[in-house]
Amino acid sequence: MSFDDVVLSDRKKLILKAIVEAHIKLGEPVGSKYLTQETDIAYSSATIRNEMAELEELGYLEKPHTSAGRIPSELGYRFYVDSLVSQYDTKTKEAGELKKLLSFKMSEIDKILDNATKVASAMTNYTALSLRPRPASIAIKKYEAVYLDTHTYLIVMITQGTESVKTKKVSVGFDVFPDEISALSKVLNENLSGVSIEGVNIQLMMSMNLQLKEMIDVSAEKAESIVSTTIKSIYETMNELGSEIKFEGVNRLLEYPEYKNLDKLQKMISTIENKEDIIRAVSTIDQSDDDTKIFIGSENMVKIMDDSTLIYKNLKLNGKTIGAIGIIGPCRMDYSKVLSTIDQLSEEISKLSDLNALPSAKTEESDEE
Repeated sequence: MSFDDVVLSDRKKLILKAIVEAHIKLGEPVGSKYLTQETDIAYSSATIRNEMAELEELGYLEKPHTSAGRIPSELGYRFYVDSLVSQYDTKTKEAGELKKLLSFKMSEIDKILDNATKVASAMTNYTALSLRPRPASIAIKKYEAVYLDTHTYLIVMITQGTESVKTKKVSVGFDVFPDEISALSKVLNENLSGVSIEGVNIQLMMSMNLQLKEMIDVSAEKAESIVSTTIKSIYETMNELGSEIKFEGVNRLLEYPEYKNLDKLQKMISTIENKEDIIRAVSTIDQSDDDTKIFIGSENMVKIMDDSTLIYKNLKLNGKTIGAIGIIGPCRMDYSKVLSTIDQLSEEISKLSDLNALPSAKTEESDEE
């Protein structure tokens, strides 16, 4: 069920908001007694219990074990984030930490993301990550398509410069044959060798479709399916190439009961250390997208994060995406504070585009003399 399917009354919204925020604060199921005694909700306990029961039936709340209280479900968190979360009021000290970003000179631009990650983790008390996007100049020097079986083939890619090797297994929902995959190797090398992914356009793909069709005498539809599926796989691989991800405050996971399960914690830390799954997940996000992305629980592409939340935002300088910053924590996250922190970090970094406000390295050396 989606919250688009129902319209919650103002009373239900008020109670759901209070439960989410109380659960974020306490980490325990929330009952009607707490809401009547500790919040400004003026309804009776009986009314609140009825509303909580209906919110549970609608999928916004869950009742753990035999507890009389409720906790938010993924649907409840999603509704809260999209419709109910309040603006977080940044304290003077926190604002000062953010302003420190402005002390960077343009010659130190590579340090901005590292510093932003440290500030984000310290201010939110969650694990923070930063991702530097792949260089636009990355291109593949040579391709090799290897037939595996009737529905699977392998794309081997050798990059220019460093000549590192990447492989990508491609699975398709139709039959492919060795001669088709062999022809695909030739088409890829003749059209994409030395070309960055930004150079792949509709015209080039249409040309590749036609070339493949004529080489192996298949239908236009099949040639198009093979080419488009292959291009998508190459794009995903090139998105991962050159990306650099860093984490800050991984130890903060230990502070939350959601990660007390030793096996699950070890798997989460292993995923963070290996990096590839998370790089692959965040690399699918459009680098030109300015919106903050929120992935709650099972919305995450990384399975081990199915009871965590990832909040992620691209960062821009002079209109160009220089990387991204994210926060990982339990679904029971202080969304108001995290969203505010990420938005303000983004705003402070964008101010660095005012070059006149930043002293150059040469000016500072002259002043010291």
